[in-house]
Amino acid sequence: MKKVLLTPMMYKYLKFEKRDGIGILSLDRPKALNALNEDVFKELTCYLKSEDVKNIRVLIITGEGKAFIAGADIKAMQAYTPQNAYDFSETGKLVFDLIANLDIPVIAAINGFSLGGGLELALACDIRVASEKARLGLPEVNLGLIPGFNGTQRLPRLVGAGNAMYLMMLGEGITAQEAYNLGIVQKLSESESVLEDSILLAKKIAKKSPNALRLVKVMVREGLEMTSKNAGKMESKEFGRLFKEDQKERIEGVKAFLEKRKPNW
Repeated sequence: MKKVLLTPMMYKYLKFEKRDGIGILSLDRPKALNALNEDVFKELTCYLKSEDVKNIRVLIITGEGKAFIAGADIKAMQAYTPQNAYDFSETGKLVFDLIANLDIPVIAAINGFSLGGGLELALACDIRVASEKARLGLPEVNLGLIPGFNGTQRLPRLVGAGNAMYLMMLGEGITAQEAYNLGIVQKLSESESVLEDSILLAKKIAKKSPNALRLVKVMVREGLEMTSKNAGKMESKEFGRLFKEDQKERIEGVKAFLEKRKPNW
């Protein structure tokens, strides 16, 4: 299948293509193991706010070469002042929040090393598919640092405080199988088929109601910040709103089910 490049600017560190409504965004700094720096964050921000994202059903994020993202660019951070470091942390959080808050599902196709900021970016995605040969971890304590892009917050919400403390305090990488057992990764793939498996998963998800998918994301993301009681009320409220007369996707979905056909979203 011919790949169609849809770039809003001449990216230096990103590649983007679209396949049948599925967007594939690749970080392209293979010699630096796709390490994150300020320029990468600028390009990610540009892409995530572009029209390209509005014209796809599902987004896949992956890395070129043998790494997904091996972390932040430590060499570039050597000269940071406390203010520089704070700004870099806040910038990364803003970018990762853009990923987490997209209206469409986002899949991290973890093709190799996913360490530090790389794992933090993957945690901002909705689903993680990993190569069986991938290594994942938050090794910042080995450098006298801590995760700076919300890793200390997203990881415990995903795997529990004890597991998160263990991984962050030990600072060692874990195998993809171990990450799968912990619930960090949702699907394991052979190393050469991570992207294709992610595309197949994306195509299945893309067949679902776009509005329902958006609401699932909202319910989960916002609900994690609420008490269980308030989150439950939010869910009931949104469930009820779907039965308004103008909710075309709910009408079409129910009608298609009763008529035993595929819905036309």
